[in-house]
Amino acid sequence: MGDLDGEQKQLIKKLVNFRMIDARTERDVIKLMVDAVDIKPICEVVKVGVAGTIYDVPGIVARDRQQTLAIRWILGAAFKRRISYRISLEKCSFAEILDAYRKRGIARQRRENLHGLASTNRSFAHFRWW
Repeated sequence: MGDLDGEQKQLIKKLVNFRMIDARTERDVIKLMVDAVDIKPICEVVKVGVAGTIYDVPGIVARDRQQTLAIRWILGAAFKRRISYRISLEKCSFAEILDAYRKRGIARQRRENLHGLASTNRSFAHFRWW
């Protein structure tokens, strides 16, 4: 880029980066976020003590807690993905949101593990009295 100054180079670089992001998502950003936060858990496991024994009892998650857990899992997965400090958190979180949208990644795996644990312990559901 021969006769361009620093600001023009940065602007061109930003435009190219946004075009690359648009090409990778091929969707509206708001729709992407809504679909990515679709990793919300439906049920979770709560530890309940009965007669000196602690059981993992499955229960239904409230809507606000579902969204909180989904966003917390996406951000936690982005922090885990950030292996070296050269990779920005912005890129890591974008990659994790794309993975959540494509139904894979660390956050999606965490949801599947939680649902598996709840279905494994569903025989203890009669201990749910809250």
